[in-house]
Amino acid sequence: MELFKHTKTYDFMGKKKIALILSVLLILASYATLATKGLNYGIDFAGGTVVQVKYDTAAPINEMRTLISKHELFEGASISEFGSEDEVVIRVRTSSSSVTSDMGDLAREALKGSGNFEIRRVDIVGPKVGNELREKGIMAMIFAIIGILIYVSFRFEWRFALASVVALVHDISIAMGAISLFQIEVNLDILAAMLTILGYSLNDTIIVFDRIREGLTKIKSAILSAVINESVTSTLSRTTLTSLTTFFVVLTLWMWGGEIIHGFGFTLLVGIIVGTYSSIFVASPVLIWLGFDIKLYRSKLAEKEKNRVEKERMRAQFEQGTL
Repeated sequence: MELFKHTKTYDFMGKKKIALILSVLLILASYATLATKGLNYGIDFAGGTVVQVKYDTAAPINEMRTLISKHELFEGASISEFGSEDEVVIRVRTSSSSVTSDMGDLAREALKGSGNFEIRRVDIVGPKVGNELREKGIMAMIFAIIGILIYVSFRFEWRFALASVVALVHDISIAMGAISLFQIEVNLDILAAMLTILGYSLNDTIIVFDRIREGLTKIKSAILSAVINESVTSTLSRTTLTSLTTFFVVLTLWMWGGEIIHGFGFTLLVGIIVGTYSSIFVASPVLIWLGFDIKLYRSKLAEKEKNRVEKERMRAQFEQGTL
């Protein structure tokens, strides 16, 4: 299915300065948001207790706050709706004593008299475990980026690898800024979404780079921006269809998947948008700014092909007994 015909080549690289300004503004805004609002760490990383409570009718949140505040272990607890007005979650920062206490029974005792309810879930993560999970999550992202850098360097060359990593850092930075702006709870699901964004963005970038590499051998122009424009135009239908299909699936997940995966879906939505954008307007321009020499690349390919033909000729002579 072709959405864009190859009769017209779009001048993507002619907009690279506008794209650069937009990307820099988004990244600066993301870092400013992270510096001012920070990240809303969930119990997976900050340590704490989550108690999920379901009422027969609408949950009396104000009354619950009053009752909870009378108990020392629930000091500083936050109560919020969880998907519907009859279901709430109580979040408490972990203390040394709460880890060994049955928080479900304590919550049941504290909320006695507030109506008919049931304790549906109790999750407890100690502060030490939370710190370890946070550190390992950061290391997972760092190792993923290093692995990507090595992989792309072997498959293409170092300029392609560096351009792809710049695009990945761009995507992750903006996604983290959006999470901070809307105070999405950062837990293991969000970490999984971030790693998914890395994979999705890299896949999109690799496809564009693969077509650019193919264009370097088939397109006669010696101007890199012209080769990129024609190569990206040829992948436009595929990129659009893939991105829209993934976007609508994740949008459905975000809208109707329930409160538990709401943050996961939101993070993926942001990642799909910026990942598709960066594969065209970030990774490709960086390739130009890094000084990729199209003539030198073609001469290396020609030399490589010459050596291959020479080896084939010598092998044929050896097999025929003439060498």
